Amino acid sequence: MQTVQDAPALRAAIRGWRSKGQTVGFVPTMGNLHAGHQSLIRQARARTDRVVASVFVNPTQFGPNEDFEHYPRTLVQDQAALAEQDCDLLFAPEVATMYPFGPQHGVSLHVPQITETLDGAHRPGHFDGVATVVCKLFNLVQPDLAVFGQKDFQQLKVIERMVRDLSLPVRVMAAPTVRAEDGLALSSRNQYLSVDERNKAPLIHETLHKMRNLLNEGHAWRVIEQVAAASLERAGFVVDYAVIRCSEDLAEPRQGEHGGLIALIAARLGHTRLIDNLLFD
Repeated sequence: MQTVQDAPALRAAIRGWRSKGQTVGFVPTMGNLHAGHQSLIRQARARTDRVVASVFVNPTQFGPNEDFEHYPRTLVQDQAALAEQDCDLLFAPEVATMYPFGPQHGVSLHVPQITETLDGAHRPGHFDGVATVVCKLFNLVQPDLAVFGQKDFQQLKVIERMVRDLSLPVRVMAAPTVRAEDGLALSSRNQYLSVDERNKAPLIHETLHKMRNLLNEGHAWRVIEQVAAASLERAGFVVDYAVIRCSEDLAEPRQGEHGGLIALIAARLGHTRLIDNLLFD
């Protein structure tokens, strides 16, 4: 596997593949890779001739009180993990490569509506940073296919809308969430959990299933949201949201609507913020 840090080297490698008629798959990450990331590489590997992964801790998607400085950076381990999955090239740029005028003075993208709810409401500016860096990476890599995990469901929807609105020539693929045996969605932030917090964390996944069951039993979605949040709070979580939404645009369901729905939860255990979701169909 080749590792490059600058745009000319990245483009030269991809130009060589394109000259042979090869297709390119892409998996953008912030590093500290786990089995969930590795599954995304396998999805891209199965569908394209060449696979590029990026490792870049993007400063513009972190808020002022979030963990940018302490976010784990494990490039050597990440290189080994990607090589095991037959990734062809790792793009590991410096901040100056991605933001030549500095993170605070560069062009910023805003995807309206879908970024203004849920995580967008709790993390102002977060999705502007996500959309901006993903658009930059798409311009650099110019992939045929980009693979994203469903755990970050709102992020997935933001990127899908950005790609469609800007007519970017890339197909966005959603890959299933990879979980531990007890149901906890894999995340780089899970390592911050204490032993007691890690034992409690699977309650989020259990609560999502209870939300779906309650809806199937005919309970109103607003009542289900209240029950879910109260249950998590009793267990020691600080809940940002526990909601049922339309999976297409994250709008609130209409009266009696049962198709195309998703439950989403974001909650904190100690200093760790966890997110998860469950599609009902």
